[in-house]
Amino acid sequence: MATNDLKLLGCWSSAFSLRVQIALDLKGVDYEVIEETFNPKSELLLKSNPVHKKIPVLIHADKPICESAIIVEYIDEVWTHAPPILPQNAYDQANARFWVAYIDDKWFSAFKGILMAEENDEEKEAEFKEAEEVFERMEEVMNKGSEGKAFFGGDTIGFIDIGFGCYLSWIRVLEKMNARKLIDENKHPGLIRWTENFAAHPAVNGLIPDTDKLLEVAKGYKERSRAAAN
Repeated sequence: MATNDLKLLGCWSSAFSLRVQIALDLKGVDYEVIEETFNPKSELLLKSNPVHKKIPVLIHADKPICESAIIVEYIDEVWTHAPPILPQNAYDQANARFWVAYIDDKWFSAFKGILMAEENDEEKEAEFKEAEEVFERMEEVMNKGSEGKAFFGGDTIGFIDIGFGCYLSWIRVLEKMNARKLIDENKHPGLIRWTENFAAHPAVNGLIPDTDKLLEVAKGYKERSRAAAN
């Protein structure tokens, strides 16, 4: 496929853009990444996603597809020459979608709360507890669903791996900012092994953003949030 037939409108620091890139790399397709400018938002973004005006947007033969989880499913359905991302069994598909939706709801909410909270904010601890509950759940899912294999999807990266793994670099950022482990070797041995396998996979290795660079992005988010509140 020619590069100009497939474009990803995203951002290097976006976990949701990373989802799409991992899926495309798993399928081995050729694509072009277009970095969104945000301030102001580009005409291409406003045209491609007029409803939410957010990244990522996959543009396939001039047709836009929005929302990261939906894009990953689209990629899986269109490029069938490579191993599937979603399970083949209908029940397992539903289960995978459930856990990705759970991650986007519970973890992303806790992540934003921790990131934006001030140092002595009482709500911050509540957000940490919410995050810890998520990781406990995902440890259970990993131990039960993987059947001792490397990934949530078994021997290869699947829908849950992509849905959760895209946040890996941001998890490291929160750990560094707060000097506090979220994925702990004693509490989450299954997740520790999984993070190592996930980061080393050829479709992922080299895509995960540098923690220190993301840390600067996180600081910028906080500064803008404070300025908007004043």
